Amino acid sequence: MQDDLFEELHLRRVINASGTLTAYGQSAALPAVVKAMAEALPQFFEMDVLHARASAAIARVTGAEAGFVTGCAAAGLTLGVAACMAGVEPAKIAQLPDTTGMKDEVIIQMGHCVDYGAPVTQGIRLAGAQVKIIGTINSTPRNLFAASLSSRTAAAMYVISHHTVQYGYIPLRQFVETAHQHGVPVIVDAAAEEYMLPEVIAAGADIVVCSGHKHFRGPTSGIMAGRLDLMRAAYAQNRGIGRGMKIGKEGIIGLITALQLWEQGDRAAIQLAERAQVQRIVERLKDLPGVYASEVWPSPDPYPTTRAKVTVDPATAGLNAMALSVMLAQGNPSIKTRAHHVEEGYFLLDPFNLSEADIDYICARIETLVKRPFLEKQALVQELAGLSAADLIRRGAGEWPLLD
Repeated sequence: MQDDLFEELHLRRVINASGTLTAYGQSAALPAVVKAMAEALPQFFEMDVLHARASAAIARVTGAEAGFVTGCAAAGLTLGVAACMAGVEPAKIAQLPDTTGMKDEVIIQMGHCVDYGAPVTQGIRLAGAQVKIIGTINSTPRNLFAASLSSRTAAAMYVISHHTVQYGYIPLRQFVETAHQHGVPVIVDAAAEEYMLPEVIAAGADIVVCSGHKHFRGPTSGIMAGRLDLMRAAYAQNRGIGRGMKIGKEGIIGLITALQLWEQGDRAAIQLAERAQVQRIVERLKDLPGVYASEVWPSPDPYPTTRAKVTVDPATAGLNAMALSVMLAQGNPSIKTRAHHVEEGYFLLDPFNLSEADIDYICARIETLVKRPFLEKQALVQELAGLSAADLIRRGAGEWPLLD
């Protein structure tokens, strides 16, 4: 393969201003992680022992009894459910996803049934479990949760994400307390909230799942942390339904390296540097007609960071936020914004994966696009009329050039 893989594979370059979204490759792995993975690839290991070393690293970072590394966070959710149903019993492990004779219900609040690129409920069903949704979008009383637990309940799942409903739900500590009163383990999906792992473990969660390749800047991987017996049960699924979700030697080595670097890192200094980048964007765009950039702390997203909020006034700019975000993505390099809120008139620029050169290019591109002819901008606005952010994501997912 040539040195330039973009040319070799006919790929468009991407500037990732979306943060850590899976659709664009999450995050750039740290150089030390890349080096460790490259060194691991030609070597051989006793994989059981290597997994044990990863378990110790995860336990040290999270405060959990043990940990386990799998292919991705989504795999971790499925394996967590399987672990709660089958334990380490070989017959049950071999039987899944047939759950005959097992506890097989997993309870989840309706306001937590989010789509992270696939429905979280599908990840539960992949293990063979039955999903039991309780409450409504904006109301799940604690006594309803307690009344919903039964002899068939294998686990209860809780999702920490800005995508979930932000009011009317059961707080984590009360959720854990209620489940434990009935002897039910709690699985927490904290895929993009790695920094919260110690807090969630301390709240009593039995299994916590997060990504290894978002803010940890490790390889594509999923981290499971929690009770020792359940981590052993999750690992046992490598000889069951987890076989297709396993991670390779280089992934484990890379993740251990990323966790070590996370422990050593100065996250306060990183946040200050990211804020300076956002302020640079705000300053650069302040005089552009119809575009209003501001610095925001992106509540309800739990991750502690600052982002640039770019609000577009259609009357002045001649286009809306959705059209501007799409135009940014159409170029080469393609600029990927955090476009969850384009229907509300704005998008976000996340500094996590951006260099100073990236910021300069993004701002220059926005200036150029806003100054394009009015009719050209309006044509795209009309083309996108009636679409939602979800429609744009689905439309993009369908544009897979199989015959290119």
